[in-house]
Amino acid sequence: MPRVKSAVASRQRRKTTLKAAKGYRGARSKLYKTARESVNRAMAYAYRGRKLRKRDMRRLWIARINAAARLNGLSYSKFIKGLKEAEIVLDRKILAELAVNDAAIFAEIARVAKEHI
Repeated sequence: MPRVKSAVASRQRRKTTLKAAKGYRGARSKLYKTARESVNRAMAYAYRGRKLRKRDMRRLWIARINAAARLNGLSYSKFIKGLKEAEIVLDRKILAELAVNDAAIFAEIARVAKEHI
């Protein structure tokens, strides 16, 4: 079996890792081994962070909807129940957007939800 020389591939791999570690402090951006560890850890955090961002945004939307619903005399849970019974299909992102930017329309939606409780 012939000998495989992987100098080009190895150099490219190291170059990619060190480029990704650019801006890290000290040896983390200079030495391949520590840079690789740091980049791998950073990628793991980034992956986890993309999942957490979805959770955080939903929590924010719910808090905004709850605040606006209470201004209209409803709790969050009663507001959502009223929407379901009125067969109004709006997701939390849109409801939060309306709560922040268009209080009049949100108040109308809340009125309809209140009627259907």
